[in-house]
Amino acid sequence: MTGWIRRDGKSEKRGLAGNSLGAFESAVMGIAGTAPAFSVAVTTATIVSAVGERSVGSIFYCGLIMFGIMLAFIHLNKITPNAGAAYAWVGHVFGNKWGFFAGWGLLVASIVFMVSATVPAAQATLVLIAESIHKPGLEENTTWVAITSAVWLTLVTIVVTKGIKHASYTQILLTGLETVVIFALILGAFYQYGGKPAHAPSWIWISPLSFTPQDFTSGALIALFFYWGWDVTMNLTEETKRGHPDPASKGAFWAMVNLILFFCIMMIVVLIVLSDEEIKNANTNILYVIANKLFPKPWSYLAVLSTLLSTVGTIETQLLQFSRSMFAMSRDKMLHPRYAKIHPEWQTPWVATFVIWFLGMLLLFSSSYMPSVKAILKCSVDAICFQICFYMSLAGFACAWHYRKELKNGAYNALSHVLWPLFAALFMVFIALYSIPTFDAITNIVGIGGILIGFVPLMLNTLWSDNGTDKN
Repeated sequence: MTGWIRRDGKSEKRGLAGNSLGAFESAVMGIAGTAPAFSVAVTTATIVSAVGERSVGSIFYCGLIMFGIMLAFIHLNKITPNAGAAYAWVGHVFGNKWGFFAGWGLLVASIVFMVSATVPAAQATLVLIAESIHKPGLEENTTWVAITSAVWLTLVTIVVTKGIKHASYTQILLTGLETVVIFALILGAFYQYGGKPAHAPSWIWISPLSFTPQDFTSGALIALFFYWGWDVTMNLTEETKRGHPDPASKGAFWAMVNLILFFCIMMIVVLIVLSDEEIKNANTNILYVIANKLFPKPWSYLAVLSTLLSTVGTIETQLLQFSRSMFAMSRDKMLHPRYAKIHPEWQTPWVATFVIWFLGMLLLFSSSYMPSVKAILKCSVDAICFQICFYMSLAGFACAWHYRKELKNGAYNALSHVLWPLFAALFMVFIALYSIPTFDAITNIVGIGGILIGFVPLMLNTLWSDNGTDKN
């Protein structure tokens, strides 16, 4: 296993389970990390209300932006494979403090995501339970949603803690079942509504000229959330098999290509099957509403199952991403070394995994006091979008700066190593700054405040280091 070579020339090496994942498992992890069915279910109504039929274009163009960030991660991974990913590479290029905040941005986003992910899993579960006991409305009860969310978070945490192989096998199973259901929805939609669409397909859906600057930025802010999560492949590089091309990078590339195609197709499906009013009323149950129009019961409940599987899958990948990032930061003593402890049998960072479980549970039950499930989801998704822009833009800038000499090595190298990652990073900075005045106070406190809190552990670690305190 290769550890991060720190700026002082030292390298910390501890025992994650190396050579465990191949390119296929990495690609599955990347796809599952974005939770295709979950992303469509949670954010479709929001993006359609913001930009209407141009949602297809927003998804496509933001996919190209995220592709630039993906290129940045792939090229930065050549520095050295590291479980900390953005944290390690930004630190290598710009210094430890910038690296710390790149990692911290991901940690905070992952914690908040435990709410926005487990809530839809709980809702899907309660929909199925409510139907079986003939007691509708359970999925809108914030107390029951919080309790069910906590159960799912605990179960997935156990799977992740038991080892990367268990996690990868579970992910392949979940993603496989989810894919079958989604393909059934896509085929059914085009077969039944291709000739009588609720919204007639038009070039306006994807034409750049159909967007005003305000529309484009509004759609982009939401669309970024669709794609977030693929970068878990890069946090698992220390646990992937060695080879050329690098399995993690190859997995990230194919995950991104598949995701761009999938999200564009699914947005088209939503528009041809559902009217504007149906999309608005569907809220987070949009796949279930589509399935109800395509298939008779109980087959329509497969859409609820796909959302549930997708959500459970993305909870797993975020637990992996958080725990590996915290492990890497603690291994380099940017956080307390206790979080770098590896379980002797399972070879997983079990303490870091327990931390996100505990903080996720805390946020879940705190959010149960909010007035509605919809309010919980909107606040958490908006805050996460800001944090995504923050840490991913740092990675884009780091790649452009580190490989700036590639500008002289031909158009391809200049575009893939410098210009595309740089443009993607600048775009994310713009989106983040644009979003601040559009957020309410709670969202800004969670989004911006969560990142600023990072100064506390950073200063404490600096103080301990200056005093020569042995934190072990």
